[in-house]
Amino acid sequence: MDSQLEPFAMPSDTDVAWCPGCGNHMVLKAVRGAFEELKIEPENLVMVSGIGQAAKAPQYLKVNMFNGLHGRALPAALGIRLANRSLTVVVESGDGDLYGEGGNHFLHAIRRNFDVTIIAHDNMIYGLTKGQASPTSQRCMKTPVQIGGVILEPFNPLAVALSLDAPFVARAFAGNIDQTRSIIMEAIRFKGCAVVDVFQPCVVFNKTNTWQWFRENTCELPEDHDPSDRLKAMSQAFRSDKFPLGIFYRNENRKTYEELAGIGESPLFRQMPASDEAFSAMLETFR
Repeated sequence: MDSQLEPFAMPSDTDVAWCPGCGNHMVLKAVRGAFEELKIEPENLVMVSGIGQAAKAPQYLKVNMFNGLHGRALPAALGIRLANRSLTVVVESGDGDLYGEGGNHFLHAIRRNFDVTIIAHDNMIYGLTKGQASPTSQRCMKTPVQIGGVILEPFNPLAVALSLDAPFVARAFAGNIDQTRSIIMEAIRFKGCAVVDVFQPCVVFNKTNTWQWFRENTCELPEDHDPSDRLKAMSQAFRSDKFPLGIFYRNENRKTYEELAGIGESPLFRQMPASDEAFSAMLETFR
């Protein structure tokens, strides 16, 4: 397997800062495998991340990368995507970075629907800053900060994404690397804003949501699930018995931000500003 992933693999002596047993390792392997199977040229790929343990992921792949401020990966990704539409842009960061500090950008990235794949490492804890509750932490979980237990309902990223009509919404579990790789491949192939929430245990700071807990508390989407039905997808996102895994929703009909903005395929620096007449004609097509 490693020889097949060579185009994206860093040297074997690369210093990886993650703990042994951390779910980040498996997500990285799934992402790397997806890139290789899709035969993406490394020079045509840009990975963007914010701050956190998960946000280190692009540093362990041989790709172009931009590591930005905490919670600010998505606006940087939009700028990169608009500047050069020939690039494949993938945002990979943690639940705290994307849903907490970056929650506002998460909402508006979906509204804009630019062509980006968002991979959220969801371990339900802040790992880099030593174990306080994250937006997705379960109620009553005790942490060094929330010593009496978390009192808030967890943020539901899939329900939020679906409410905004994110055109591709999925969930995976790092313990199932084949399914995770397959879902990530589908997300990258998809034209538009693709949201993939990946459960991955933090073995040091989250003693509640362990590898075993995720195995016992996840399930596959029903065999007859229709990913074109947003209301059915929403009902699965709100399930409280177990967390379903798979592709919840896909909508091939939403126009991307790039299409709505009338941006050509060539890089922006090679384009002349659109004339007033051309801009008015473009607006007429959406009335």
